[in-house]
Amino acid sequence: MTRWIKQVGWRHLVGLLGLVFALGPLLFVLSAAINPQGTLASSTLVPSGASAENFTKLFSDTNFGHWFLNSIVIAGVAAAASVFLSALAAYAFSRRRFHGHRIGLMSLLLIQMFPQFLAVVAIFLMFSTITDLWPAFGFNTWWGMILLYLGGALGVNTWLMKGFYDTIPKELDESAVVDGATHAEIFFKILLPLVAPILAVTGLLAFIGTMNEFLIANVFLTDSESKTLAVGLYGLVAGERDANFGVFCAGTLLTAIPTVGVFMYLQRYIVEGLSAGAVKG
Repeated sequence: MTRWIKQVGWRHLVGLLGLVFALGPLLFVLSAAINPQGTLASSTLVPSGASAENFTKLFSDTNFGHWFLNSIVIAGVAAAASVFLSALAAYAFSRRRFHGHRIGLMSLLLIQMFPQFLAVVAIFLMFSTITDLWPAFGFNTWWGMILLYLGGALGVNTWLMKGFYDTIPKELDESAVVDGATHAEIFFKILLPLVAPILAVTGLLAFIGTMNEFLIANVFLTDSESKTLAVGLYGLVAGERDANFGVFCAGTLLTAIPTVGVFMYLQRYIVEGLSAGAVKG
């Protein structure tokens, strides 16, 4: 009995330490967000004269509304398109055998070993040409950024989905073919409902990655109203003397709302999707 109590006590202690480690920075940011002086330093967790002044300044003195909308649209569309295209590619790699099947899988894995930022010079030159020909897909546009982020997420998403597809018996496909189903019907009506967990996981990872991405967006988004949240909020603290950390912290709190909302909506799929998709490849 004593041994069991000690074990439970240690578990609670570890959990409490993890909770403090996770919530500590959040409380610090919240304290700075309600600090009317706009500084990070405060003698107490709840600063003197706490108010929502920084949130008011965020919307009145900056283009936060445009940044927020840009990030939501770009991240949402890029994540949805990435999930759909990855699901199609994973279906082909898992269920079909064709020339270059193994080489294609290895190529996807190899490409993911190199960060997308390594190709930023080549991509910049391509976008310079695209901007002259099709301005809607060039610099400072939603579609241009969506295409950029779409290419970066397809490889790892395809690998995760392919592993999940492999856990589903192929007898389901064969039975459907006997009943006269086409490949499109098998994919949309039979397999997609069964792989919903991995669709949710890859969509969440793609959404979070796009919302938090800074380097690529900082290069290709130069107009103030076209910036994403990461680039726009960075500009608030980039200056050495005029940095307003209170407004910055208020913006970071609001930035977390979409990600937390998507996570809460998809959380029931996350554990199942990650474990099943990573076991068999």
